[in-house]
Amino acid sequence: MLLNFKQSGLEQSSAKTVILIHGLFGSLENLNIIARALEPQFNVVNVDLRNHGRSFKSDDMNYQVMAQDILSLIDHLKLEQVILVGHSMGGKVAMQVAMLDEQKVSKLVVLDIAPVQYHPRHDGIIAALNKVTSSTPKSRSDADKIMSNNIEELGVRQFLLKSLAKNDNGELEWRFNLPIIEKNYSKIIDNIDTPRTCLCDTLFLKGNNSDYILPEHKNEIVSAFSKARAKIIQGAGHWLHAEKPEAVNRSIIDFIQ
Repeated sequence: MLLNFKQSGLEQSSAKTVILIHGLFGSLENLNIIARALEPQFNVVNVDLRNHGRSFKSDDMNYQVMAQDILSLIDHLKLEQVILVGHSMGGKVAMQVAMLDEQKVSKLVVLDIAPVQYHPRHDGIIAALNKVTSSTPKSRSDADKIMSNNIEELGVRQFLLKSLAKNDNGELEWRFNLPIIEKNYSKIIDNIDTPRTCLCDTLFLKGNNSDYILPEHKNEIVSAFSKARAKIIQGAGHWLHAEKPEAVNRSIIDFIQ
């Protein structure tokens, strides 16, 4: 099955293609701020990962199958090479694509994630999302009140609420497949498969207030991506592209040009 995607910017035949890959609980709309900055110079493909947005649902959810979804889309679009930009979980998917088929990836941009295994950090979010599901709210503001007991940060709640939409029966439900995500959560926080060193040009962008990329991750990063370089975005946390869009967009464009 093919991922849901949206193409914008220059025509595919005349420009390099950049594929944007969102993070956990997100959708293709999350990286629109990057897409808009790239559209004047590139063919931009924004995707919904499996079990997210309007893409298909599947019981299988790990980095191998999610990376293969991206490779299938690249083949469908008849592209020889692409530039990959991924945030958080999407960054791991992008890294796994490069590990599976390095020849298809001309450049790789990873936003605030490292090729390491993480400790669980979404328990409160998952609990809040399940409360919304069981409460059948009438509006997004109702859902926001329900989630506020578990999630203090307004920005995080607003991000999640973008994926709350009415179904065919007029009831609000999550666009992402919460039961499957919860079931496969251990695979989502796990490391990607790194059987070798990837030689493609790679940029890691880190929000300086985020703890997703730490100094102790340097060896794993360099071992997996020997041409990796890193840049810190000041005044930003994990959602660096939303907090400091100009700095992030300029860093991406400078790197891929």
